[in-house]
Amino acid sequence: MSARIGVITFPGTLDDGDAARAVRYAGGEAVPLWHADEDLKDVDAVVVPGGFSYGDYLRAGVIARFAPVMTPVIEAARAGMPVLGICNGFQILCEAGLLPGAMIRNQGLHFICRDQWLRVENTDTAWTTRYDAGAEILIPMKNIDGCYMAEQSTLDELEGEGRVVFRYVGGNPNGSRNDIAGIRSENGRVVGLMPHPEHAIDALTGPSDDGLGMFFSAVDALVKA
Repeated sequence: MSARIGVITFPGTLDDGDAARAVRYAGGEAVPLWHADEDLKDVDAVVVPGGFSYGDYLRAGVIARFAPVMTPVIEAARAGMPVLGICNGFQILCEAGLLPGAMIRNQGLHFICRDQWLRVENTDTAWTTRYDAGAEILIPMKNIDGCYMAEQSTLDELEGEGRVVFRYVGGNPNGSRNDIAGIRSENGRVVGLMPHPEHAIDALTGPSDDGLGMFFSAVDALVKA
């Protein structure tokens, strides 16, 4: 039986189709979830994909955080369900309190769209077991509100507990504190990152297939559960 991984669509979501394709590439069943859904259709994990939910009005991710579907997502995540937030999805998870910190406008106030090298700092999460610690992976990124910020005490906690999952290498593109590109929850089940692994699942269509490891990792975790 394949792992059922839900992919949420909010008004303004752009990358739900690519996220669903990545789930299928990894052997999972992609289950569409609509922002107005009040249940998760018995999925085993959830991907909150990238885009500009609700036009980024007020600030990125803040309106999506109050969409009906997020109530069961928050409850399920706190109960241990694997959740991956990509770009706008990372912003939404921060707004929802599932991950600490906040995303602000990029340093230099420019939209960034490029292939970005990341270092895998933590392989003990539901989304990174397929990687070697310290591996460098090439993943596309595209954002304008991608600068990760947090109080120094929060940064110290993330670093001290090994909760930084991905870090920018070869230059920090947006001014994120400590070169942070992605973090995890305390239990390692919730991960958020700004670059887009769903755009790096096939070397014919992306800069690499390095992003596929995140989706294989989740399927592994669910099959073993």
